[in-house]
Amino acid sequence: METKLRCAWCEKDDLYRNYHDNEWGKPVYDDETIFEFLILETFQAGLSWHTVLAKRENFRKAFDNFDWNKIANYSEDKMAELAEDTGIIRNKLKIKATVSNAQAYIKIQEEFGSFSKYIWGFVNGKPIDNQPKTLGDVKATTEISDKLSKDLKKRGFKFVGSIVVYAHMQATGMVNDHIMECFTRK
Repeated sequence: METKLRCAWCEKDDLYRNYHDNEWGKPVYDDETIFEFLILETFQAGLSWHTVLAKRENFRKAFDNFDWNKIANYSEDKMAELAEDTGIIRNKLKIKATVSNAQAYIKIQEEFGSFSKYIWGFVNGKPIDNQPKTLGDVKATTEISDKLSKDLKKRGFKFVGSIVVYAHMQATGMVNDHIMECFTRK
């Protein structure tokens, strides 16, 4: 049986391997998937990505399949209900931030025609390939994630520090940080 050489971070279990092999680092241009990752990254702040990934389907159900129009209109009662949902991360500040982030997301779509057009503009519409040799070569932030984070905050987003934003850029393929020997590069 052939073993695939992967980025070492994903070797924890099949959930991580599947995510690494099929999603992480692959360019995403549709607003739906970009928004889903933005919500998930918001909840990941201060936690492990594995924790969030394991609850992804629960998040999808709890947050109306990541429908930003519905989320932008969540009432205090709905947010309180989410804070009691044991299937997700029950951080009240992150839940509230998700609602305000959905509202800010809609404003960006109105201004730029799509959120994708806005966010991909920070990398001129094409993925940056960092070509890291080892995981040690992968940075946690970059000048671009700093700039994007600052702009998102200015537009009303919460829980979008540079580390969270860079993780989002990696997840949605705005940057390719797969190590050079990773099979996904072939």
